[in-house]
Amino acid sequence: MTVEENLAVLSELGLDTQSGITYTGGPEKYIAAIQRFFKSFEKNRGKVLSFFEAKDYESLMITVHALKSNAGMIGADPLSKAFEALEMAAKGNDIAYIEANTEQTLEDYARLVGALEPVGAGETVKPADELTASQAREVADALLAALDDFDDEQAGKLAEKLSGYPFRMTQAGMLRQVRDRIADFLYDEAAELVRQIAETIE
Repeated sequence: MTVEENLAVLSELGLDTQSGITYTGGPEKYIAAIQRFFKSFEKNRGKVLSFFEAKDYESLMITVHALKSNAGMIGADPLSKAFEALEMAAKGNDIAYIEANTEQTLEDYARLVGALEPVGAGETVKPADELTASQAREVADALLAALDDFDDEQAGKLAEKLSGYPFRMTQAGMLRQVRDRIADFLYDEAAELVRQIAETIE
């Protein structure tokens, strides 16, 4: 399918495709994010179940936080809110809520992933400007060096280039903050954000 056909399928499923395109940085990046979301389902579902059954609520909280961000990034708002509710329950040690809602949330997750199969299992979309993990680490290091040299022009270019890595929603938002800090000549604050972002590159 073409990118446009994929987007049409996703819209019919009720995803907020415009929001997803905005978060990910373009239609091709959005489709690529959908495919990563689809392919990571079994691993992520297994982690949630494992932590739930082990009553390891701290690890559960960290995992569903990431899933909340991932679902939000692709415009799956109801699922994102369901994961957020689990995250808040784990944070507040609300065991009753966790026990009553984890399996239902995983069923909702599985239902969405099943519906995504025409796009998720389709021909892999790799945006032309998407960075690999090693490339992203190199760009992050160069960005930190530019910030250390107070080179706002080079830092701005490198921050833009770093956005080519498929970050989660949280890190993508932080990267936008980096660009704002560079524009305001707040180099130390920008560098601290870059260091936090770089830690998430896998």
